Amino acid sequence: MLKKILIYCALFLSVITLSNAQTVTHTFAFGDNDFLLDGKPLQMISGEMHYTRIPREYWRERMKMAKAMGLNTIGTYVFWNAHEMVQGKYDFTGNNDIAEFVRIAKEEGLWVVLRPSPYVCAEWEFGGYPWWLLKDKDMKVRSKDGPFINAYRSYMLEVGKLLAPLQISHGGNILMVQIENEYGSYSNDKEYLAQNEKIFREAGFDGLLFTCDGPSQMPAGYLPGFLPAVNGEDDPKKVKDLINKYHNGKGPYYIAEWYPGWFDSWGKPHSGSNAEADAKKLDEVLSAGISINMYMFHGGSTRDFMNGANMSKSEPYSPQTSSYDYDAPLDEAGNPTAKYNMLRAVIAKHLPQGQTLPDVPGKKRMTFALEVIKLTGKANLFSNLGLPVEAEKPMNFEDLDQGYGFVLYRTTLKDAVNGLLKVKELRDYATVYLNGKRINVLDRRLKLDSLQLSSPTANSVLDILVENNGRINYGPYLTDNRQGITDKVTLNGQELLGWKMYKFPFTSLAGMKYLPAQAGDEITQPALYRGTFSLRGLGDTYLDMHGFGKGFVFINGHNLGKYWQIGPQQTLYVPAVWLKKGTNEVVVFDQLKSGHTELSTFDHPVLNEVQKD
Repeated sequence: MLKKILIYCALFLSVITLSNAQTVTHTFAFGDNDFLLDGKPLQMISGEMHYTRIPREYWRERMKMAKAMGLNTIGTYVFWNAHEMVQGKYDFTGNNDIAEFVRIAKEEGLWVVLRPSPYVCAEWEFGGYPWWLLKDKDMKVRSKDGPFINAYRSYMLEVGKLLAPLQISHGGNILMVQIENEYGSYSNDKEYLAQNEKIFREAGFDGLLFTCDGPSQMPAGYLPGFLPAVNGEDDPKKVKDLINKYHNGKGPYYIAEWYPGWFDSWGKPHSGSNAEADAKKLDEVLSAGISINMYMFHGGSTRDFMNGANMSKSEPYSPQTSSYDYDAPLDEAGNPTAKYNMLRAVIAKHLPQGQTLPDVPGKKRMTFALEVIKLTGKANLFSNLGLPVEAEKPMNFEDLDQGYGFVLYRTTLKDAVNGLLKVKELRDYATVYLNGKRINVLDRRLKLDSLQLSSPTANSVLDILVENNGRINYGPYLTDNRQGITDKVTLNGQELLGWKMYKFPFTSLAGMKYLPAQAGDEITQPALYRGTFSLRGLGDTYLDMHGFGKGFVFINGHNLGKYWQIGPQQTLYVPAVWLKKGTNEVVVFDQLKSGHTELSTFDHPVLNEVQKD
């Protein structure tokens, strides 16, 4: 009996010990010059990683790489449109499990700076806003507009339920939380910024809040009373002068976004930075005692249809690539680069005496090229139309209750005609067919919205397949982000009426009917090409998209993202965790080229190969 009592007592004490270990709290505060963790200076050396861009199975591995480079903090946005794809239905599971991402960071000894915003920019579709906000054509995002604020508040309350308990003052590892994001690039409504604070507090974020803006944005984007973190400036004196100006002549000093790399846009060369120059600049910043967040430490991939686009009054519409490699210290597949090693060496110089960095984890899986994959099935889009929505005038995606993917617009030309076909306010890319034959493409990126059309016979069928190529994520056009044919179609100035609209959101590929694929197929129509391949061992690989036109790829039900022959990205990264031993399935959609029967792979990425359009 005594033995049982002793066992129960030991178990009880173990539970109490574990419980106490889980509820240990710290203090985190702003000092005059430094961040103060439990009253002692903490210099944050942070790196940005986005849970949505990294397979969940690799979160911990990437964090171990961050720790080995010398980072003590991870920065991440929270992506509203990933968590509420349908209004009122929230998804924080699987790759959207942001709370687990934060908990893993804690287990790996990393603090977190959380950026729910909810506007994120991030080269992410609509800057992180959910597409369904645009179903209300009068709604103004990023404003005090009532319907927007109500939707925003409901979402943030859900975020708060999961993440507010993970703040440092509650025993978690979230040091501080950002409200809004570079708001000074968009507007200067201080009442709107103050509304953000109220929503965040109501959601349970009772710790330290901060804003972040570039130097020219700060006068409009800073909300008095908060720490004004700096984006895009890495001169230590200028950083300190800026923060002193807006923060009562004192710190702490924090660069919220420092760019040791840059993102890519379709049709433009691969971006990057000089690793030696980056290392020198990091040394200067750390020597000055400034905390820093490198954007990005690891970019990963923008999968599904979530790539964004830039556009301004001086810059035409410019959609971004699926690869978010960013020329970051850790590449798209999570491998350390030469830049990683240089920055690691700098950080090691600034460690407290007696501390050393962990060893860099060894590579755990191979990267390889597969044998050529045979594409044996073909599903022509025009043979898989389903039931249309019919209306006199073409309807945009939002009015069709569709966020992403494609819509096929079809009408019949009653008379023979020869003239100018114009799609007014096309968003964003279209292939045009007459009686099933492609006659041209239209591209918002090139301001190409018209073509010469010749229909020599009556009752010809006109098809316009329109793709959402990525909603604008930055700048003044956020409120003008509806997709599809958003105005009208005219032929020789006369509006065309009587439309059938076939929806292809491609959230899954179920229900498509395949026929045998044939080489030399000259019918240039959009189609899905399906094949299978068998694996005995697993490893990362890269699909070689040379020879394909424009589209996307699914592997084993996972949408890998978009490809486009114009580059610079010519490969799609396939993480090993999305492959399986035995039979695997691949499906390629191509809207520009046809007759595909094979798909090759590489053991390396091709990210800097621009081709003529």
